[in-house]
Amino acid sequence: QVQLVESGGGLVQPGGSLRLSCAASGFTFSSYAMSWYRQTPGKERELVAAITSSGGRTNRPDSVKDRFTISRDNAKNTVYLQMNSLKPEDTAVYYCKAATERWPLIGYWGQGTQVTVSS
Repeated sequence: QVQLVESGGGLVQPGGSLRLSCAASGFTFSSYAMSWYRQTPGKERELVAAITSSGGRTNRPDSVKDRFTISRDNAKNTVYLQMNSLKPEDTAVYYCKAATERWPLIGYWGQGTQVTVSS
């Protein structure tokens, strides 16, 4: 069965760094674009970063530009999110998502990992 398992979350002080990992199984990882989203209670889920199936292109909103970097290792079926210069407003549950780039369009979600940025 399809599984996306996030890890690496935790408590970090402002200005610190965390590296999130998402281990995938049950599907052809190298054929899927991967992305990271985050969600705080009462807010809609927000895109953090995305990467194409080959890893050739990435996308990041301005809120995390120059601080977060998404990468993937198709040989290990794993996608990463390197988060630097963390701010309290980065506190959220972070989810990874897999999505096909061609029809039929299929998407999978992980269960999430908590990131808390606080002094």
